[in-house]
Parts: sequence; C-alpha cells; structure tokens
Amino acid sequence: MLIYIIILLSSTEGIILVFQNMIHCISVQPEVSGTEGDNITLSCNYSSAVSLQWYRQYPNSAPEFLLIILHSSGKVSQKSKIVEQDPRFAGKLNEKKTHVDLEISSVKVTDSAMYYCALTPTVTGKQTTLYKNLTYVNYPVKRVT
Repeated sequence: MLIYIIILLSSTEGIILVFQNMIHCISVQPEVSGTEGDNITLSCNYSSAVSLQWYRQYPNSAPEFLLIILHSSGKVSQKSKIVEQDPRFAGKLNEKKTHVDLEISSVKVTDSAMYYCALTPTVTGKQTTLYKNLTYVNYPVKRVT
C-alpha cells in the first residue's frame, strides 16, 4: 500500500502545500504554494492499485473520507457528503493511470488540513470498497489495587 501525507498549511503569505512520504515513494513534489482563491492539485503517484481513496484530517479530529476512484474505470465511485455538498473538491485519475489527483478549486484557508491518499483499500467486502469515518474513543482506565 502506498500512502502519501499532504499537509495543507495556511500562512500570512498564502497557502503552502508540503508533501511528505510515509511508506513508499515513487516520486513526490516537495512543496507547492498558492494563495486563497487559487486552484490546488494534490497528486499521489502509484504503480498499481484497485482503488484510490482521499481522506482529510483537521487537527485533533479523526480522518474523514472524501472520495474513492476505481483504477479500472478511472471514475469517482463514491463521494462523501462533504464532496457532494462542496463542488470545489474533485477527484481525477490521469490518462496513464499513474497518479490520482485531488483538485480543490478556489482554495480557502478553512481547507487547511492534512490530506491522505490511500491506495488499495484497507477494508474490503463486496465488490465495492467499504469505508468508515474514524472516530476517537476514550476508554476510562481503572486502577486495580
């Protein structure tokens, strides 16, 4: 599984994209910058995958699913309510099927978050990929004496 972490940070001079490789890197652009209102493309390079998923995570929050693109068709097969309600987000597989993009048009400072690209589903069942938004659970710890 190839996973790239893309960190979208706001700054006084605009918005900066910093790419960091987590597990395996084919190639990654180290930094892309822009200002509010720009169109931003986050790219995830890969060699093979069944499906390609994008997630977003705000600080101190669980990752939230954005969309899934099937490698075979190259089309978005599932969208979260976030993406359905905000047409600024779009997923695209390039023609050679070597990288998947998350396009954010008219980027806002509120888009600042960590974005994850996950290749090859981590949870599968039927023919479609299953997903679940992650949540934090705090379990109380009891001391046994």
